[in-house]
Amino acid sequence: MAISNSRLISFEETGVTFRYKDYRRDGSDRQQVMTLAPDEFIRRFLLHVLPRGFHRIRHYGLLAGSSRKTSITRARELLNAAPPLVDNAADEPIEIRPPCPCCGGRMIVIEVFECWHQPRGPPNTATMNRESAS
Repeated sequence: MAISNSRLISFEETGVTFRYKDYRRDGSDRQQVMTLAPDEFIRRFLLHVLPRGFHRIRHYGLLAGSSRKTSITRARELLNAAPPLVDNAADEPIEIRPPCPCCGGRMIVIEVFECWHQPRGPPNTATMNRESAS
């Protein structure tokens, strides 16, 4: 299901208003409301509709998990398909700095955390003030 009826707030000739979750925000700001022109709403809705006979599968098949590369290689062998062309333009440095979600400028990476480790939070200032007073 692309969108449930409970998320639809209103629909008129001028637009469709609905509720959605913005996962980049925390707390009460996460629930957002958006109004789209009817044709844009239908276009976005139809992006989620699969043709008859198709089923939505996320974690199975050729493109699943860690075996993706070997599965695609094996499928190419079985189909006698040509391997993908290697682009020689990769010698040039690639801009890897992500864009800022606010202004669009390139962000500078200050620190990278190890996989599966939670970043350390800032020190608790109330605890520090008590310790320095003693």
